[in-house]
Amino acid sequence: MTVTAKEVKELRDRTGAGMMDCKRALEETGGDMEAAIDFLRSKGAAKAAKRAEKSANEGTIGHYIHHGGRIAVLVEVNCETDFVANTDDFRELARDLAMHIAASNPVAVSEADISPDLIERERQVYLEQVRNEGKPENIQEKIVEGKMRRFFEESTLMKQPFVKDTDRTIEQLITEVSARTGEKIEVARFTRFAVGEGA
Repeated sequence: MTVTAKEVKELRDRTGAGMMDCKRALEETGGDMEAAIDFLRSKGAAKAAKRAEKSANEGTIGHYIHHGGRIAVLVEVNCETDFVANTDDFRELARDLAMHIAASNPVAVSEADISPDLIERERQVYLEQVRNEGKPENIQEKIVEGKMRRFFEESTLMKQPFVKDTDRTIEQLITEVSARTGEKIEVARFTRFAVGEGA
């Protein structure tokens, strides 16, 4: 099948992938634009996974101020080189992450960053709820595990649906930008300030 330059350009505009990668993706998927996007995403995810061992010591601080100065966020986003740190793609990602944190108020970057005390407290609350609902003892632990999974999805930045595109998680968004830039990207930490919510 012949892939037109217009189709390649459209796919490139939508994904940020290289021209040859877009052409190959369209050829592989018989010209199906959505399938080609998925093809590129899966290839990008594989490349990003290979880079996971690299160190990310460059980056930027993304910031966002919301609601007339009532909420502010600072987020440190790292990559491997200052070249990528200075690209529009990377800086836009940092801004988007700061805005997302302002809107979604995650507890931590990932599950590993949540304090064991908070995890245990949540688990005990869910266990008490399940007992009070009179659920059979043999399924209580399964129900609690499901509730804990949902807690991590709602409370950790990486698992939350991206506020500007809820079909993707923050983790998927970062993987996509990582695939486009060819570098490992990670969120080191963030701080969210809200008026009236002092420590």
